[in-house]
Amino acid sequence: MTTNERGDILDFLGKHRYFLRHTAQGLTDDQARTRSTISELTVGGLIKHVSATEQHWAEFAQGKAEATPTEYTPEMMATWQDQFRLTESETLAGVLAEYEKVAAATDELVRTLDLDAGYELPAAPWQPPGVFWSVRRVFLHIAAETAQHAGHADIVREAIDGQKTMG
Repeated sequence: MTTNERGDILDFLGKHRYFLRHTAQGLTDDQARTRSTISELTVGGLIKHVSATEQHWAEFAQGKAEATPTEYTPEMMATWQDQFRLTESETLAGVLAEYEKVAAATDELVRTLDLDAGYELPAAPWQPPGVFWSVRRVFLHIAAETAQHAGHADIVREAIDGQKTMG
């Protein structure tokens, strides 16, 4: 059974995931790869990035944190940059399907994990040591990231063909 708080988290996540997915509705793979603004962002790349980010944080919420590298090789940077792009070997349908799987797995964690459990954030150049986040905060962070990137995707989509998520 879902508590009211858990239901609120699931509803909040679901709403913002819907807005993100909606920006891709009716796009071809080429349109999903389109940089329609000065930014490097694309609709397909944003969905791919949000999916990977959500999966990373869901793993953290289960106590599976990995240290952030302090030095980046060119290969690591290329891999990191590719998480923001829909590559030629990927399809919009494929990244949307992966996103659905990641979202379903996260939703199950919202229903089952102890929201008060906490874990230390991994060491990172931008993160001081000794900072702990509760599982609750992790899920709220996932929702915030999703909402932020849904807004980015909406701007990119509007520049492609005028479609907006709202309004």
